[in-house]
Amino acid sequence: MLRKTIILLLLFTIAACGPGKKRRTYSKTRTVTVEGSNTDTSPKPKPKKEGRKNAKANDIISTALTFSGTRYKYGGTTKKGMDCSGLVYVSLKENDIMFPRTSYQMALEGDKIRVNDIEKGDLLFFKTSKTGRRINHVGLVVEVDGNDIKFIHATTSRGVLVSSLREGYWNSAFVKAMRIL
Repeated sequence: MLRKTIILLLLFTIAACGPGKKRRTYSKTRTVTVEGSNTDTSPKPKPKKEGRKNAKANDIISTALTFSGTRYKYGGTTKKGMDCSGLVYVSLKENDIMFPRTSYQMALEGDKIRVNDIEKGDLLFFKTSKTGRRINHVGLVVEVDGNDIKFIHATTSRGVLVSSLREGYWNSAFVKAMRIL
């Protein structure tokens, strides 16, 4: 029984938020498209909605950034260890937003948006498992600079850090973006 439990925990750790081994695919450029979006990658001017949710989004992002460098821990929600959905869950909860705890449940909340419409505070969802059929990773958008979308998340190999959607691994694992604010 103990052996089965240990094996099961090991499998959960391996299949949790993020890759066990980072793939590098910098040699090719890949374009992300989402339902209804076009493949034009030129920067689109976005209407400025400064009052919209920027203050709340900035507060949530600030909270998330305080966890930068925290090691990965499956199911973790503290500075001692954190997983991807724990990071988003705690960052939202600290700012009085109640949200589901797991990434696949989070992916059911909010409004689906096109990649060209992503703003700070939006959530990005990924499938990082080769055999997984459902979303198992989430990141919080911290910056949008033209076509470069930066998001904070927790990976099994490197803990909590900021990555770019342009990176080959994250680009290929990307599923959808959701607006929750």
